[in-house]
This record gives sequence, C-alpha cells and structure tokens, in this order.
Amino acid sequence: MANTKAITDTEERKKIKRAARKKAAPKAKRTGARGENKAKIKKAARGQSKR
Repeated sequence: MANTKAITDTEERKKIKRAARKKAAPKAKRTGARGENKAKIKKAARGQSKR
C-alpha cells in the first residue's frame, strides 16, 4: 500500500489508500480455516450453565 504518513488531509489520504487497494493484486484464498492455529479447549466449563 502507498505510504500516506506525510499526508495530513484525511479525505485525500483516504482517496490515495483506496486507489492503492484497488490497484493491488487480489489476496490468495486461505489455505486452512481461519482459526486453525487457535488453542482449542477440551471441554467447556462444567457445572453452572454459561447463560
């Protein structure tokens, strides 16, 4: 993405960023599920129900 640190005008900055996003190559599809590296919990809290 374009470096917009020097631009102080918010609207101008937005325009430049949006243009850069449109020009950028599309991102590749995910190879795995989004949360696959998250630590999994064995069992939910036993005893009193959560809700």
